[in-house]
Amino acid sequence: MSRAGLWFKMFAVGTVLCIGGPALVYWVSPTEEELFKRYNPALQQKSLENRHGRQQEFDDFVCKLKEYSKSSKPIWTVRAEDDARTKAKAAEEKQRVAAEIQKRREEIKRHSMKVE
Repeated sequence: MSRAGLWFKMFAVGTVLCIGGPALVYWVSPTEEELFKRYNPALQQKSLENRHGRQQEFDDFVCKLKEYSKSSKPIWTVRAEDDARTKAKAAEEKQRVAAEIQKRREEIKRHSMKVE
């Protein structure tokens, strides 16, 4: 076989593999609707009930990523800083609630001692 024929054959095989492989995967893969139709009715109902929550979580995730990407730092660094801030706020809130509960207990104690 001549060199030109060999090159043509290799080019044709490469084209078939590069175009045909992804086309085959696209043709064989089911769509989301087809997968949803295969669910049993209980799973379909559960999926429909949870859909809004999952969409909201995804939207929040995307908004956070957009916010993180505005920084000049890497996204994972900004996320770690944001997580630390969130944990600190949660700890402060927990301490505030604990102090409020302790204050209420003391008020109840004082009130119960006055009544006696």
